[in-house]
Amino acid sequence: MALTTLAYNNKNYQISYELINNNQIKSILVLHGWGANKELMKQTFSKVLKDFNQIYLDLPGFGNSTIEEILNSKDYANIVLSFLKNKNLHPDIFMGHSFGGKICTLLLNKNIYPSSLLILLSSAGIVAKKSFKTRCKIKLFKILKKLGFAHLYKYFASKDGANLSPLMYETFKKVVDENCELDFAKIQNPTLIFWGIEDKATPLESGKKIYKLISHSQFFTFEGDHFFFLQNAQKITQIIRNNHAK
Repeated sequence: MALTTLAYNNKNYQISYELINNNQIKSILVLHGWGANKELMKQTFSKVLKDFNQIYLDLPGFGNSTIEEILNSKDYANIVLSFLKNKNLHPDIFMGHSFGGKICTLLLNKNIYPSSLLILLSSAGIVAKKSFKTRCKIKLFKILKKLGFAHLYKYFASKDGANLSPLMYETFKKVVDENCELDFAKIQNPTLIFWGIEDKATPLESGKKIYKLISHSQFFTFEGDHFFFLQNAQKITQIIRNNHAK
């Protein structure tokens, strides 16, 4: 593990990262999802991606990386781009799980890496309609916040947000409701989309919608939930190799 300092919006961020197989010609950036860190992705893919220079990093606020202010997804993409430029890295493949998939999508829409392959693992970015119960909780919390009871947010947060610091919780609220349909539709990079059939966090219908939005994409489903890739890393890697060699 290594640490590097990046400046963004006049604030300094400590970014934790790891580079594996530096001697390989082709490189892949691997981004984790919300609530996870680079260790999960490294443990899953490092052994099966031996023929790639692998780039793993903790997104700001996760793992050993710091967060200095409330961020949205575009901020995250800008910080990752700053990291890549700082380290003179030019990934041939951008792979992200859930929130990481959304960040990879925003990165490639900057048209800096037009020939890179995009890989989405149950990507976030399609906003599903909230249940009546959830909408009621949100309205109640907004009322309590106005009355000075914002510190009670943990009692109203979802499982993803309940154990977060106030700063990360405000960030979570920003990123969870971002609709990225237009961003997916702008993608011109070749794209491989992988999804778990039993995924409840990002439902299968979201994956099908992303597949329709991205013109040069392929869609693959696997048995499993939001973390289906943990048991299917070898199969996913083989599909990546087959398509990246074209």
